[in-house]
Amino acid sequence: MAADNSFDIVSKVDVQEVRNAIDQAVKEVRARFDLKDSKSEIKLENEDKDIQLASENEYKLDAVKEILSQKMVKRGIPLKNLEYGKVEPATGSSVRQKVTLQQGVPSEKAKEIVRVIKDSKKKVQATIQGDTVRITGKDRDTLQEVIALLRGKDFGIDLQFTNFRSN
Repeated sequence: MAADNSFDIVSKVDVQEVRNAIDQAVKEVRARFDLKDSKSEIKLENEDKDIQLASENEYKLDAVKEILSQKMVKRGIPLKNLEYGKVEPATGSSVRQKVTLQQGVPSEKAKEIVRVIKDSKKKVQATIQGDTVRITGKDRDTLQEVIALLRGKDFGIDLQFTNFRSN
């Protein structure tokens, strides 16, 4: 009996790298002339699931957001996994915005991934296991074709292919 090969599709963000990017962004915000006295801040909240951005107006908030994005790209954090909330007024004349870090594959995206794999008519099985999708099949080449297929599609989140096992 031939054993199956498998791999997992996940979408994770390294929280330590996010912390480092936030620290670098805060340093740059404090040093920049146009943002020096703007009371701009960037904080990690909710057990490292959200980033809170705050500044004195929307223009400066956009500048803070741009700095944070640059620092995250340099640290290898996919910007696809950041979900920006709406800009809200805060105390005084300041504004704030919540950014949610996407950890794991959401169920609607997992269903879309499974549908794309089934539509491709490849001889593999796709199962949703919590916030990951496991792909199993007899042939390793077919699994690699599935990875290439999924890399070619845009699901709105960053996908990583882990736990590649061949028996």
